[in-house]
Amino acid sequence: MASVLAHLPEDLAAVVEFGFITGWRIAAEVVPMEWSRVDFHAGDVRLDVGTTKNGDARMFPMTAPLRHLLEAQHVKHEALKKAGQICPLVFWRMVAETRGGEKKPKPIGSFKRAWHLACRAAGVPGKKLHDLRRTAIRNLDRAGVSRTVGMELVGHRTEEIYNRYNITSDSDRRDAARKLDVAVAAPAFGQQGRR
Repeated sequence: MASVLAHLPEDLAAVVEFGFITGWRIAAEVVPMEWSRVDFHAGDVRLDVGTTKNGDARMFPMTAPLRHLLEAQHVKHEALKKAGQICPLVFWRMVAETRGGEKKPKPIGSFKRAWHLACRAAGVPGKKLHDLRRTAIRNLDRAGVSRTVGMELVGHRTEEIYNRYNITSDSDRRDAARKLDVAVAAPAFGQQGRR
């Protein structure tokens, strides 16, 4: 992931990193998010009822990397405010309306081309932005987060859909083989009763 982020413009890298951590939908949930949804004191980020795909409210507690990301965005937000430009969005791009004109904060639209170019440059062509959602779900599962909690964090109503995103990888299978090697090599297995 770090190599893809390194090939994205800073404003887009922040959006992608947020999606990587939370598993939230980039276009519908991350890009339009406003500062009123971020609570540094409570340590969480919230989506209101009706703003998510399934219509449910959602809350994601701030992990250390998520807090760091949001604090960095907030520093930029405060600098923008001091410069006399108010933008309620957590993520935005500075865009000039005319060539060489003054840049102003604008909502981030589709950035599929930038994503594809960054993935290609990072040596992982063909990845989709939606893969961030799968990765977040896999990370939650590998961290031992219960499925019920994981489903709430990413916004899945059914375990069937959650399982569809929790894809087994080659590294998962290799890890299983290593665990099996350890279990089979244990003295209590297979060696008893031989004389």
